[in-house]
Amino acid sequence: MSAEGIPEKTVRIREDIRKMIIRGAGKIARAGAQALAEAAKEYTGDNLKDFLNYMERVAQYVTSARPTAVSLPNAVSYVMIRLRRSTPASVEEAKEVVINAAESFITYSKEAVDRIGKLGAKRIENGDVLMTHCHSTAAVSVMVHAFNQGKISKVYVKETRPKLQGLITAKALSDAGLDVVLIPDSSVRYFMKRVNKVVVGADTIAANGAVINKIGTSLVALAAKEARVRVYVAAETYKFSPRTVIGELVPIEERDPREIVNEEWIKRNPQVRIYNPVFDVTPPEYIDAIITEKGIIPPQAAILILMEDYGMSIQEIMTKDIEELQDDELRE
Repeated sequence: MSAEGIPEKTVRIREDIRKMIIRGAGKIARAGAQALAEAAKEYTGDNLKDFLNYMERVAQYVTSARPTAVSLPNAVSYVMIRLRRSTPASVEEAKEVVINAAESFITYSKEAVDRIGKLGAKRIENGDVLMTHCHSTAAVSVMVHAFNQGKISKVYVKETRPKLQGLITAKALSDAGLDVVLIPDSSVRYFMKRVNKVVVGADTIAANGAVINKIGTSLVALAAKEARVRVYVAAETYKFSPRTVIGELVPIEERDPREIVNEEWIKRNPQVRIYNPVFDVTPPEYIDAIITEKGIIPPQAAILILMEDYGMSIQEIMTKDIEELQDDELRE
């Protein structure tokens, strides 16, 4: 999507999201909200209608950076819904709505992570050995809060290839004082017999309680189920996907094969096809509970969170889809 007319700060944030320089669903969401605020601040026109159209274009541009990461469109929607439902008399008033909404979301997001940490720590018992995968600020918050209460003995952190996000988690936990063991992705079943609980984050949570997260999460959950180890998912409620209520599937992003092998190898072996999916789906029956800032829920209760938080948005989505279907039928 073209960046023409969009401020440099907003473009830079969007590119950092797209290139995975900014990683983690929570950080992506906060960055997306900040990108909208920067776009509003930099706008110099005085025509209100032009500004509103401009912000709609910016919203689409920012969201397109990682369309499969539901936290990003949900963060953008949080800001844009408040703009659409406001009645500003001038561009300056409209800009203030955007900036205040972005700041509100960022503050809420950070507070949610702390709240999740405090609630999740209650599910950790004295002497527990944990395992985690990829990098999630919410999951890290749970483990750090539990450690500060003297509960955690050790954490096994998977390296999480190909981008090695596990190293970010390992450093964060080690810096907080935890005993951390970094392990290869392929060793999850070997180490699971030493683990009491698994704590992971989520990129997206569907209406049926399925968790879409970094590729390899489902294998951790599978190994945990075999070993009768509880699996907890730490996730803010803005990671729940409202569109899954109406039957939409969450698309699984595929990234550049060069994240797996170098360009030279690809050229030498043109007959080999390479797939690099970013996420996988963990069924709800492999998850013991989802830890949110609003409470700890069974995965089957995800639909209740969605209806509470996104009821109006879901209604709008359904209405829009019905109108589009009717338009298609008329054209036929």
